[in-house]
Amino acid sequence: MTEERLNKILAAAGLTSRRGADKLIHAGRVKVDGQTVNAQGQMVDPSASRITVDGRPVPVSQALVYYMFHKPAGFVTTLSDPQGRPTIADFLVDLPARVFPVGRLDRDVSGLLILTNDGELARRLMHPSYLVPKVYRTKVQGRPDRTFTDLLSSGRLTIDGRPAAPAKAKILRSGEDVGWVELILTEGRRRQVKLMCAAAGHPVVTLKRVAYGGLPLPKELAAGRIALLSPKQVAALKRLVGLPELPGPQPTKTGSSHNPTQTTKSTSEN
Repeated sequence: MTEERLNKILAAAGLTSRRGADKLIHAGRVKVDGQTVNAQGQMVDPSASRITVDGRPVPVSQALVYYMFHKPAGFVTTLSDPQGRPTIADFLVDLPARVFPVGRLDRDVSGLLILTNDGELARRLMHPSYLVPKVYRTKVQGRPDRTFTDLLSSGRLTIDGRPAAPAKAKILRSGEDVGWVELILTEGRRRQVKLMCAAAGHPVVTLKRVAYGGLPLPKELAAGRIALLSPKQVAALKRLVGLPELPGPQPTKTGSSHNPTQTTKSTSEN
């Protein structure tokens, strides 16, 4: 093997994203041949060096795996939580490889999460420059109308002191006191859908992500269930962000700690 950036090696091993690897290095948790690494851009030959994180050896290579997960509301999108809240890790214990979520959904938000140990794909999917589309369906307070959707699509909304990128929005259904709206965003800012809807006059009641990067959440994939992505789906995600389309080796089974299943047997966000 040739030398590679240390953060890329850690990401390829499925430990975290490249950004997360940089944080591990900065915190002094990474050692190469027994020496703590301080330089973010250090080059390492993983076949000739012993790399550890918190004293544990980092595997040189690992089969790349790709899943979609129907996250239920009520779970934090992290693998551990210092506050002791339920996390999505509860659903991942039966998977054959260690994976991490691509992006986040708030605790009270349900819907599609991509799970993988492919750090470079995850990094690109989350990076705003790739304009990866994310589709949400939300129930909002009040009766939304064309003024509401036009404002969401206008680019004139400001959240957290910065302009929000335009979101494509359409009304799916409108009742007396609530309405249902579909939004397509290419940004991934924290609580973005909630903040945009509130700023446009119709706060969110419930929120669900129904597609990510062109992949829809299958209707038959129940909340809490995990499905293996097909090679075609993986290739589509890679093509979207300019990566070679050949997928890594795939396991034959998927699962969750609550109910193992076959593939239907196929940045912080809202």
